[in-house]
Amino acid sequence: MPKETAVYTHGHHESVLRSHTWRTAENSAGYLIPRLRPGARVLDVGCGPGTITADLAHLVGPDGRVTGVDAASGVLDQARATAAGRGLTNVDFTTGDVHDLAFPDDSFDVVHAHQVLQHVGDPVAALREMRRVCRPGGIVAARDADYRAMTWYPEPPLLDAWLELYERVARAGGGEPDAGRRLRAWALRAGFTEVASSAASWCYADEAERAWWSGLWADRTTASSYAALAVDGGHATPERLAEIAGAWRAWGTREEAWFMVPHGEILCRA
Repeated sequence: MPKETAVYTHGHHESVLRSHTWRTAENSAGYLIPRLRPGARVLDVGCGPGTITADLAHLVGPDGRVTGVDAASGVLDQARATAAGRGLTNVDFTTGDVHDLAFPDDSFDVVHAHQVLQHVGDPVAALREMRRVCRPGGIVAARDADYRAMTWYPEPPLLDAWLELYERVARAGGGEPDAGRRLRAWALRAGFTEVASSAASWCYADEAERAWWSGLWADRTTASSYAALAVDGGHATPERLAEIAGAWRAWGTREEAWFMVPHGEILCRA
């Protein structure tokens, strides 16, 4: 099987985990929740700090089981702590590559990936591998943001510069930041014949939401792996990143500020 070739643009800086730990099954996998059944065996690919994984474990009940897998071993300590803090005993975590999952064929009833396919070198191969470990008749589910479709108000030029820069850095690392619109096409290319497509969004508008969203992107722009990739790859200077971070912080203080993050979603019958 192919191995991962893309660079994970964001890394696991505190500003990144600040965003990841906010995610829940309700706000990030609502399209999948109606398909979950008590007793189901679920694989959560790219589980990160495990907040969605823990929610999935709660939803399938004590007779079900959820396995979280992530390429970064360090973040799994936080995932295990999340599950332990909730008293969950039906969840486990392991490292792995979505292109080459270490599970037998037909191991899971549901295979789920949230914000993963935008970061992998071969999303079609990843979906084929997710299908391989899903039992016949089971569900392969994926949800990814679409950066080019993000929209905001007011529209300072430096936020346009942020988007252009982010997309350039992500693609230089082998990813596809506009993954949301491509999920259906990737699933069909992976051989799925029954694909239900949908879309959903996150919206940040009130004072706390604006401060949180703008602050984490300001910090990410200057201090995360993304910042290092931008500078080391010759895409931006530290001074330019500081300007963009300042624009994020200024935008977040404006009462009228509003930001929408759209996502594509797919539910594929294995």
